[in-house]
Amino acid sequence: MNKRVGLWFNLNKAVIVSITDDNEAITRITSTMENYIRFSDHVPGDGLPEDARDGRFWRHLNEYYDHVIASIKDARAIQIFGPGDGKYELKRRLEAQGWTDRIEISDSPDGLSDLQIKARVRAYFPARPMYSLS
Repeated sequence: MNKRVGLWFNLNKAVIVSITDDNEAITRITSTMENYIRFSDHVPGDGLPEDARDGRFWRHLNEYYDHVIASIKDARAIQIFGPGDGKYELKRRLEAQGWTDRIEISDSPDGLSDLQIKARVRAYFPARPMYSLS
């Protein structure tokens, strides 16, 4: 199967547009993670309440990335776009799994609707012709 994925990504949600030869689907993954706030410059591991909050934040963030990666694992080509730097961390994680040649990354404004995201992905992965002229 020739599955191509466009992924609008930030740390709050991922909108995944999957395109195959005969189907198109859109999936949303929402993170319920609170914003990360650093409260002090103490040495991690001191047993302070901030350490527990930091640990929860990073575990949740890793689970969110893992969930997104599991949702796109069978794609042959991946376009990642969106605001912020989260997309670069996602790209780094995908490259660590050997997906370097499948990924293209770009910026986009925040606040795109699902239809705007879908249109951008369709433009990036133009439809294949239904027949060949050979």
